[in-house]
Amino acid sequence: MSKLDPLLRYLLHPSRRKIDVFAETLVKGTAATSILIILLIFFFVFREASSLFFSDSPQATSTIQSSGAPSEYNPDSSSDAPTAQAPTEYNPDGDTLELNKPVAVAAPEPEKLSLFENLFSKIWQPVSSVPKFGILPLIVGTAKTTIIAILLGAPLAILAALNITFFVPARVREIVKPAIEMLANFPSVVIGFFCLMDVATLVKATFDIDFRLNALTGGIGLAIAVTPIIFTVAEDALSTVPQSYRQASLALGATEWQTAYRVMLPAALPGVFAAVLLGIGRAFGETMIALMATGNAPMMSFGIFDPSRTFAATIGAEMGEVIWGSEHYNILFFLGVLLFLFTFSLNAITELYVKKRLMKKFQGS
Repeated sequence: MSKLDPLLRYLLHPSRRKIDVFAETLVKGTAATSILIILLIFFFVFREASSLFFSDSPQATSTIQSSGAPSEYNPDSSSDAPTAQAPTEYNPDGDTLELNKPVAVAAPEPEKLSLFENLFSKIWQPVSSVPKFGILPLIVGTAKTTIIAILLGAPLAILAALNITFFVPARVREIVKPAIEMLANFPSVVIGFFCLMDVATLVKATFDIDFRLNALTGGIGLAIAVTPIIFTVAEDALSTVPQSYRQASLALGATEWQTAYRVMLPAALPGVFAAVLLGIGRAFGETMIALMATGNAPMMSFGIFDPSRTFAATIGAEMGEVIWGSEHYNILFFLGVLLFLFTFSLNAITELYVKKRLMKKFQGS
């Protein structure tokens, strides 16, 4: 009888059948279009970055444009207007003057680096006479601010999730949890402005340092941004742990805190770990907070009180002024490729290896 249901429904309600077919086609078409757009974005980024390695023209373009010499301005060159005459030397007495003419000294030729030597150098200076595109200071700055953000934000978010899940009344949980989740949608530019104006001053006064904007200030701003995300995912993971675990632990004489910390948290560890990785991805790719609070100085320094610059902040700050098709333009897309590869590798390792091992260890599945 069940196999005849579609036929009977079509025979009895032909118009409803057409609506179902239309809705199904619309859903499939929308999904296919979304996937196609995402693939085209990745293709565009990789294509622009590949010109850095497989084309000779970008370096020539950047060299010409980076010289800084103004072009000759002569709007009447196409007409018959007389050209301007250079002034002659004024010497009414006709005496020959012996002038101490400066001796021209040939400038030393700048050191030429190969593409890979340039990329893996320690100087990011794309607007100099010889552009330098060393990405090592950007890697250090990105890693430094991300680690600070996770060290500050992850413990706070996980402990808050434990408290909300196991220790507060349900009435309080229904108010606090949505309020914290709403912070995840807070505009990053507002957090960056808050760090720029207040957090930077507080950090400078507390540690008596030279720079208001540094890696620590940027890390605090990123921690504010990632905490609601880690909290939301971790709280969901803790809530899905079977209550029989908790009841068994309490029946054996454990306290509430021992049960939460030693039984429920390990059981939810794969989900909590995924929440932390999600926070790392957010901190790694955050642009506006890093742009406003880290000082934006590509320094090869591991100190948390020194200014720094991240990949995302570099792309956001320089992409608007770069010359299309130049070497600098291709390297900014190359930084975007590195960002994508890092987040993709992080998610792949998590899904294919770490989560399975954690589930086997703590859940026996």
